[in-house]
Amino acid sequence: MIKMNVYDFDKTIYAGDSTLDFYMYCLKKYPKIVFYLPPQLWAALLYVMGVYSKVRFKETFYSFLYSLNDIDGVIDGFWASHEHKIQEWYKKQRHGSDVVISASPEFLLKPICEKLGIKILIASKVHKATGRYDGENCYGQNKVERLNCEIKEFVIDEFYSDSLSDAPLANLAKQSYHVDGETIISWSDYQSSGFKKAKMLFASKEFIVFLIIGTINALNGVLFAYLFSLPFDVNAAFIAGYMTSLSISYLLNSLFTFKETLSLKKYLKFCFSYIPNFLIQNIIVLIFYNFLGWHKLFAYSLAAIIGVPVTFILIKYFAFKKDAAI
Repeated sequence: MIKMNVYDFDKTIYAGDSTLDFYMYCLKKYPKIVFYLPPQLWAALLYVMGVYSKVRFKETFYSFLYSLNDIDGVIDGFWASHEHKIQEWYKKQRHGSDVVISASPEFLLKPICEKLGIKILIASKVHKATGRYDGENCYGQNKVERLNCEIKEFVIDEFYSDSLSDAPLANLAKQSYHVDGETIISWSDYQSSGFKKAKMLFASKEFIVFLIIGTINALNGVLFAYLFSLPFDVNAAFIAGYMTSLSISYLLNSLFTFKETLSLKKYLKFCFSYIPNFLIQNIIVLIFYNFLGWHKLFAYSLAAIIGVPVTFILIKYFAFKKDAAI
């Protein structure tokens, strides 16, 4: 029976995201990899929209590795300049039996783990020359599966991570700790503050998709309102444009954000969820167009970006209530 302490890597024993830092290091050293940015951004959009899996998105992101000469030398140079980001608290308590489990690529973390004396590293198996994955992304429940596969009998004395996605591992340990920089508290005692809960909500994949669709919806609202304003009153045109774009927004949010089947009941609840947003936007148009005399396009555009957080919360917990878990 192997006894050990287990650690996440990024934002736990390493102060930051090593993959992102490595990419920025490579971008500075090899500026030509900026040409991979368009497909990377496109893949990120498709991942957020649920079209691409996380592995497919990451493989596209890692495509820049094709352009790196002497990849091992680049990695060595990266750690020579970034080793200082290993947390001091970990250096003081590290032990030869430590295990690091991370979603970052194994090829990137292996050199620094060897230098730290970490004999067991479990990370995403990514080919360092192509960015192709061999297996799944080492994340969440997959970390437990990888650990069970590579170490048959073990006891986790202590587990450390910055992410609540590591709860499956935390539940296996005798003692688990949540890491926030140099602050380490018991996992069971960790309580998200209102700010952190809001941060989790508005940094979620759902909210990002909602923002993308919201941008489309805002453009639709401005466009339709402007078109309706050609033959009709400006305020009436805004209402007509708003309702048209709202119907399109319901369709897109059902398909991509909350992945729910279409129904009249949900459509009506979706529309009710937008009432505060509608009132806020109408007031904005009245104030900035009717009273202040702004151009109608400016008034429509300003109104379109107001109330987004409130609307997201309402449609998440009212219109699409059964998908409300964060």
